Amino acid sequence: MEIFSAFAISLQSVWLDSGFSALTMGNVAMIIVGIFLLYMAIGKEYEPLLLTPIAFGCIMANFPCTGFLEEPGVMQVINYGIKFEIFPPLIFLGVGAMTDFGPLLANPNTLFLGAAAQFGVFISLAGAMLLGFTAQEASAIGIIGGADGPTAIYMASKMAPNLLGAIAVAAYSYMSLVPLIQPPIMKALTTQKEREVKMDQLRNVTHFEKMVFPVASAILISLLLPPVAALISMLMLGNLFRESGVTDRLSDTSQNALCNIVTIFLATGTGMTMNAEDFLTVQTLMIIGLGLLAFAGGTAAGVLLGKIMCRLSGWKINPLIGSAGVSAVPMAARVSQVVGQKANPSNFLLMHAMGPNVAGVIGTAVAAGTMLAMLGAK
Repeated sequence: MEIFSAFAISLQSVWLDSGFSALTMGNVAMIIVGIFLLYMAIGKEYEPLLLTPIAFGCIMANFPCTGFLEEPGVMQVINYGIKFEIFPPLIFLGVGAMTDFGPLLANPNTLFLGAAAQFGVFISLAGAMLLGFTAQEASAIGIIGGADGPTAIYMASKMAPNLLGAIAVAAYSYMSLVPLIQPPIMKALTTQKEREVKMDQLRNVTHFEKMVFPVASAILISLLLPPVAALISMLMLGNLFRESGVTDRLSDTSQNALCNIVTIFLATGTGMTMNAEDFLTVQTLMIIGLGLLAFAGGTAAGVLLGKIMCRLSGWKINPLIGSAGVSAVPMAARVSQVVGQKANPSNFLLMHAMGPNVAGVIGTAVAAGTMLAMLGAK
């Protein structure tokens, strides 16, 4: 009998020390959410490079008794990378190395379309404040409308760390849903005649222009908005690597190996903020709804300004490229191309839409910097 009693005590000790004994219904619900996000990322291919590590991080965050964020180790290092804004600027280095600002330089007017698409950010900001969020939390939620995941994470880590998981999931989810969300809005706000407008071929941009742009932009924007100097400077440094012609190895590393490694850390760490206590709240549902409002508002604002520019230019600008002002590069530009080609099979808007698309990357960072300067970080 003593043997059976000792065996029972051992089993009880193993059970009490295991995660199963501390597992809550909230943890189970979040693990199911993580599995669903994995399905969306792998099965439906919605932003798989980002949503896969976010989803797995979400599952890991809901393992009880792990001490991931309390004990020294790789998980704590990843958390520090997000908490102290190390990863987003490194992602921007890779984004800069992958981005061709030529279409923007060839047609600088498209900068206004990129700026107009940031209107959705401020719509969501106002909506969040009406729903009872603080000004800092509302500003972090509003950036979802820029469709720029790294900037959304950067803002959330500074302004609303408690909402980081919900904001990141909303931002990347809507980025992946660009082909579903944007076309109905674009068609509703434009006429058949407007969608059929053909644009002239872009001029050739000189190598000198491509060299001057990142340096001048980094200096001007960083001096104007110091809070986003890290993001803009790294974005432009990456672009300088791309355009200089003498730093091919640095450009290749920035846009491939480094960007991929940092993406794994950033996305996994973001997923690990999605624990049941913080994520399963009414606020999360509000954030998802406000994110959709911001995204739709930004798309609509870009298209409406495109309509105005179409008239002012004598029907030389297709309003559809205004929707690409949200900085989901290059998906938003592809959507403009697809919708335009359905209206006129001989239309080719992709390179024209890349102008407002890359302008949107800068615009979202500027919007974030403006709110950081006005409201300050926590």
